[in-house]
Amino acid sequence: MATARSIALKAVNTGLWSLNRSLPKAPIVRALSTIMSPPSKAVVYEHHGPPDSVTRTVELSPVEVKENQVCVKMLAAPINPSDINRIEGVYPVRPQVPAVGGYEGVGEVYSVGSAVKGLLPGDLVIPSPPSSGTWQTYNGATSIVGQCVIQLARYRGIHSINIIRDRAGSDEVKEKLKALGADEVFTESQLEVKNVKSLLSKIPEPALGLNCVGGNAASLVLKFLRQGGTMVTYGGMSKKPITVSTSSFIFKDLSLRGFWLQKWLSADRAKECRDMIDYLLCLAQERKLKYEYVHSCTRSCLPLCYSIIACGKAIV
Repeated sequence: MATARSIALKAVNTGLWSLNRSLPKAPIVRALSTIMSPPSKAVVYEHHGPPDSVTRTVELSPVEVKENQVCVKMLAAPINPSDINRIEGVYPVRPQVPAVGGYEGVGEVYSVGSAVKGLLPGDLVIPSPPSSGTWQTYNGATSIVGQCVIQLARYRGIHSINIIRDRAGSDEVKEKLKALGADEVFTESQLEVKNVKSLLSKIPEPALGLNCVGGNAASLVLKFLRQGGTMVTYGGMSKKPITVSTSSFIFKDLSLRGFWLQKWLSADRAKECRDMIDYLLCLAQERKLKYEYVHSCTRSCLPLCYSIIACGKAIV
């Protein structure tokens, strides 16, 4: 998390969504004229490769905030697996290098140009849609998405069966996920045993499966879907392909779908996204939606952050 002494500012003229309809804010003072942004720092990469080798922190010179621009102090930005893939150069969309890392985040409006309407200094904002360059100072059931799915399912009265990868301390992880509202939590190895049907005999077959791992983990999800069920894939942490048996299509009539957040946000869904964000923020404020396994990192410990992504989400 950035501190007041180590902030980054970004002059932007892309869309921003204000969060202040859902969150209280401190007193604000509107900028009356175009100003220069303060010096800032950013995590950049000039060519693709392993993040811990190709990224570095640089000083950025002040830039003029023009009349139609907003200067935003980034408060926090997540390090997602897709961010790592962009730096590695294996993601479908790659920013032109040199580039600043990051795709999502939350910031505070530092100053606004004279022609900007609807935003004031002090407003909390997120990019709309998410954009490259947020790392400026400023299946996997244990993933943040997995944790949110568990809690949203419980809130809506939907039972969830969760699969985690085998790891040290898996029993502790199971208890934490159950505390969030998970009905059942299994490791991959538990579901590969011959008596797995007896293990799941008292659990209704799920209609929907969510896959962010791929490989064998995705096959396990498909194996236990009900007749006519659907699996949605939104990630591939294992970097292994999904193998689907012919019988899954013919005899179980299963459907496979993909979900890419960037494409979804690029469609004309401004109101739908706004309503969704407000809904989730309200749940978070009411403590009905919370997050575990989130590691807060500063720029100086980014190499460590890269190494712990598999265990949760890191926030710069």
